[in-house]
Amino acid sequence: MKVAFDPRYNIAYIRLEERTAEVETIRVGGQLNVDLTPDGKIYGIELLNANEQLSGSADGKLILENEATGATIEVNLP
Repeated sequence: MKVAFDPRYNIAYIRLEERTAEVETIRVGGQLNVDLTPDGKIYGIELLNANEQLSGSADGKLILENEATGATIEVNLP
């Protein structure tokens, strides 16, 4: 899995699968798109206006947490 953030366009992308074929993009809402592979798996999730959607109470940080171990990694969002 890979999480990418492009501050120029304020877009975050969560990629769950390696791209092996074309994907179909499903627009879920005004700020959320989901890309599906031909066999129906979720390839990735695109967040438009990402700063607003990801900021919340994390003080401008993206926090990745392993719920099994409790280990966390914090990434500052520009």
